[in-house]
Amino acid sequence: MGFGALIIKERLGTTDRETVEQIRENPYLQYFLGFAEYSNETPFHHSMMTHFRKRFNKETLAQINDMIVEDAK
Repeated sequence: MGFGALIIKERLGTTDRETVEQIRENPYLQYFLGFAEYSNETPFHHSMMTHFRKRFNKETLAQINDMIVEDAK
């Protein structure tokens, strides 16, 4: 969920608070994150986005990006 939330944040260009709110409001974003069904509840506190970012350094993100590109080919 953390990595997916970071992807959403970057694609939408939103703040941490706005990202969590977008996820709460949008069933498509919830589906992308693997939710079994729509929920109007906030999935996590916006401060968790900081913890998600700390778990992925630039090298790890580059490796994940390379794997996604290779898989798409």
